[in-house]
Amino acid sequence: MKTKIFTLIGSVVITGLTLVAGNASAQEQQMQFFRPNNKLGINVFETSKADTIPFTGVKVKVGGGFTLNFQSLRASNTATPLIKTVGTATGNVNSLTPLIDGFNLPMANLNFDVQLADGIRLNLTSYLASRHHEETWVKGGYLQIDKLPFLHSQLIDKLMKSLTFTIGEYDLDYGDQHYRRSDGGNTIYNPFLENYIMDEFATELGMQVYYKCQKTGLFAMAGITNGELNPTTIEATKTDAETGQLNKYPPAVLGKLGYDKQLTSDLRLRITGSAYSVNSANSSTLFGGDRTGSNYYNVMSNPTTAAGTVLTQAIDYNAFSGRFNPGFSEENHSFMGNLFVKYKGLEFFGTAETAKGRTITETSNRGAQQYAADVIYRFPAKTENFWVAYRYNTVSATIVGNSTDVTVNRNVGSAGWFLTNNIMLKGEYVSQQYKNFDSTNILNGGEFKGFMVSAAIGF
Repeated sequence: MKTKIFTLIGSVVITGLTLVAGNASAQEQQMQFFRPNNKLGINVFETSKADTIPFTGVKVKVGGGFTLNFQSLRASNTATPLIKTVGTATGNVNSLTPLIDGFNLPMANLNFDVQLADGIRLNLTSYLASRHHEETWVKGGYLQIDKLPFLHSQLIDKLMKSLTFTIGEYDLDYGDQHYRRSDGGNTIYNPFLENYIMDEFATELGMQVYYKCQKTGLFAMAGITNGELNPTTIEATKTDAETGQLNKYPPAVLGKLGYDKQLTSDLRLRITGSAYSVNSANSSTLFGGDRTGSNYYNVMSNPTTAAGTVLTQAIDYNAFSGRFNPGFSEENHSFMGNLFVKYKGLEFFGTAETAKGRTITETSNRGAQQYAADVIYRFPAKTENFWVAYRYNTVSATIVGNSTDVTVNRNVGSAGWFLTNNIMLKGEYVSQQYKNFDSTNILNGGEFKGFMVSAAIGF
């Protein structure tokens, strides 16, 4: 026990010193209509239309995020043993991978933000290293347009005081949780280590248009995308079981309505409702578009299945361990409501979500529901450099092949400290249970719990 405590303390100290050294190179270029990559970006959702930074020429900001986690989790289940051969490996495919305490693979992001013209900014983000893709992958790139000065039109200039266009390969603005989630090495916005059980995140090619009224706090967004994480120009060869015809790839549409207002110096209220819909797709990934992976490594994983794949570790074969994907790869119609209230240092963030969809081999839609509540207290009053937080998250869904609907519940408590605006330390204790999975499913009677410690920088 003492060894574990000393190891943990030592790891935190070493990580903190490493991050302090890395922070020395952070750039603080001022960008227009921009969400900061550090503590100042917390509780920032859509970028503001406040025109507070003058354009003085083309600027390039090189930024990024780095996260290192220490994990002490243990998992168990009650699934019936099932001996199978997977590839070249034979064994019990319902047994769980034994876990030990240790560090997880550090994750890093690299961001380029370029102020190209007055009110026009380019973003390009790459995952330098992550659990799901150890090699470098481009997350996406987009133009954000808040002004159109080259048109030299007073009417358009007036309209653009309330309009914002996002064009390119970008993070879909479905719901508000994606503004608070961990994204590879960028974990500084998240008071917890991991995201929701049903993680809504995907990058797709398209355009989003925002209308924002600073005076009233009302805003709206409408968007259209290609409906795919990985675009294709190849004609479909698979038949849709519902229509009996070759699959089609129509665009996806999404929208959001909301109210966000600082009512008094102490009280902020934000309410939003959003929707995403695609009728058919090559591979819809709204609940599986993360290319970085879960922060809960190897939980509920099977060593035989991992050994039998071309991937040698459960880190890769089960990169989203701890999450739940309802599997709506063909058709997906999802709706989310969010409530955010901040009174002084006390915050509440709530989510209610319902989704329905299917795979290409199914003839009717299945459903999934998710609810979550975060309560966070940040202190002291002037700096809010510390916090304590609690999250309850539950998902219920109908899945293929299971005799009843399944439920996954998670309880998390966390605490954290911003050493500076760019350096953060946090720890959490998590407990997650899987209910109503058939005895032949590895998740039957499943549970994992334990604590984690994380150190991160964002600049």
